[in-house]
Amino acid sequence: MSDKPPLEEVKARIDYLRQQIVRANEKYHRQDDPEISDAQYDRLKIELKELEAEYPRFDSPDSPTHLVGATPLERFETKAHRLAMLSLENAFSPQDVQDFNRRVEKALGSGSILYTAEIKMDGVAVELVYEHGRLVAALTRGDGRVGEVITANVRTISQIPSSIKNAPPLLEVRGEIYIRRSRFEELNNRRLEKGEALFANPRNAAAGSLRQLDSAVTASRPLEIFCYGVGAVEGLEYSSHYELLEMLAGLGFPVNEQTKGKISIQEALEAHRLWEEHRADFDYDMDGVVIKVDSVAFQQALGFTSKSPRWAVAWKFAPTQETTVVEKILVSVGRTGALTPVAALRPVAIGGVTVSRATLHNEDEVRKKDIREGDTVLVQRAGDVIPEVVKVVLTPDAARSAPFEMPKNCPVCGSQARRIEGEAVTRCVNAQCPAVFKESVRHFASRGAFDMEGVGDKLVAQLADTGLVKELADLFRLDLATLAALERMGEKSAANIVDAVEKSKDISLPRFLYALGIRHVGSHVALVLAGHFGSLEKIMAASVDDLEAIREVGPVVAKSIRSFFDEPNNRKAVDELLAAGVRIAEERIEPVSGSLAGKTFVLTGGLENLTREQAKAALEKLGARVSSSVSKKTDFVVAGKDPGSKLDKALSIGVKVIDEAGLKKMLEDA
Repeated sequence: MSDKPPLEEVKARIDYLRQQIVRANEKYHRQDDPEISDAQYDRLKIELKELEAEYPRFDSPDSPTHLVGATPLERFETKAHRLAMLSLENAFSPQDVQDFNRRVEKALGSGSILYTAEIKMDGVAVELVYEHGRLVAALTRGDGRVGEVITANVRTISQIPSSIKNAPPLLEVRGEIYIRRSRFEELNNRRLEKGEALFANPRNAAAGSLRQLDSAVTASRPLEIFCYGVGAVEGLEYSSHYELLEMLAGLGFPVNEQTKGKISIQEALEAHRLWEEHRADFDYDMDGVVIKVDSVAFQQALGFTSKSPRWAVAWKFAPTQETTVVEKILVSVGRTGALTPVAALRPVAIGGVTVSRATLHNEDEVRKKDIREGDTVLVQRAGDVIPEVVKVVLTPDAARSAPFEMPKNCPVCGSQARRIEGEAVTRCVNAQCPAVFKESVRHFASRGAFDMEGVGDKLVAQLADTGLVKELADLFRLDLATLAALERMGEKSAANIVDAVEKSKDISLPRFLYALGIRHVGSHVALVLAGHFGSLEKIMAASVDDLEAIREVGPVVAKSIRSFFDEPNNRKAVDELLAAGVRIAEERIEPVSGSLAGKTFVLTGGLENLTREQAKAALEKLGARVSSSVSKKTDFVVAGKDPGSKLDKALSIGVKVIDEAGLKKMLEDA
């Protein structure tokens, strides 16, 4: 007896999958408002393709598995591409890529094929048509055969040349238009100030910007492009894809410098590993790697299917977005008393990690996105950041629970929760709140502070709940017998913790200041304070005016520091720490005076002789500041091995770039 489902069930499933994919295409390509994750979309298409292959009687030429993109919008003029802008075959694993390589080798009857590997940008594909060196048209991909004419809007993008010298009679350049993450944040901040709706992500912002009927709006958006290939060409000779990219760069088109040409399939696999590992270091969104046969002759021999070239494959990264359900909205309490709404999610795997919680930031954010318990939501986890809810995904007939309300009382201690006018955060007013204390202890023992190895979240909660640690200084009074008696604590583990706590008693002034958890005083401000005043006593005695006189301390930070040390309980906590044996190193951090004083550095790529932390510490000791992002205020970018997009930005805005040898000389000469 067959265990296959009845044919009517198969047909119904195929119809359902097609409806869902068509809807997803409409939302993504035409409305720039995707309602399911890329990973979920890929799963729908894979299932549909498998069913159509197994049941060919139900296959259809108009199935979304045979189509590219979506039909163009009616409000734009349309134009046919001379050569179709096809989509790419997808790969999801090293095995898929190896299978692709075997197919290529078999079809060509040749081994050791060379490839080009390019970062797959998460942007909007366009075609730029040049006739005799002049830009005469720009089209979106559309449905692959016909695209929307967006020439006027594309002309506003400064990176795209309106004319090119020594140009062939016809050149159709294809590329991906995108918005850098840093510029996207600036764009959304401006919209927030104006009370305008925020964009969900850089890709949606780029797509929406290109589809403006008013080109002045497009011109106001920070659009950029990376070119990756050509369509129809007359009068341009090249034998390899990588050679073509070099020619395009020579003609003035932006080409991603990360591209690796004339490499083996194993080197392409390594490029994927490297880029996926460092994707958070780049200032633009990417969702995979495109691997192309490098030889143009081989490309022509391999040809195309109706939907994609046989000589290229898009190997996706692990997804950073998924859809799931908000089972409950909880409220956590941080070390400053801040109440933060947190979504308890139906567990979902994102980027190889199971996510069950996501931050909702604050009350205003929850209201703006209208997130409620029971909602299906799109969740993202980019790099190593805390997962966050991007948006609610609603079906027309979805029943919803009541809107979220921030509690009037602290969920831990029951004290009043108050939101100060002008702030987005609601705080517990009880300085003795157990949750606030636990978070303070966690921060105090963390790596950037006292660095007490073994004193993690679970132990801190255990010590606070049992009353063994009622104030910070109690950590230094713990003994072996007390710790060993705790549940699930062996004598060896207890001995290691006692040893780590004892070693942590010797601490630098900046780390001590940071450990106190003074609001607005992070590791950099702590270093600035230590360098300016030189001792804890002088910092504790400084007035608001004294503090504001420091270049990097503003009025908000100055008042926060003064308020902290004016609180008797905080003064007492410092005295107790010193009495418990904490020794603040007498090392004098000289105020800003050397050649690097006040200079801002950005580190990108791997250094051979220094770790990032060592380089940062060496620079900060000499009065320099190390920033995580490049701007016009950056003085130097230190580029190590495999630098990311920070190098691209530095070069584009004229920031001086040095290598590790240059950094070493600067440190020696300062």
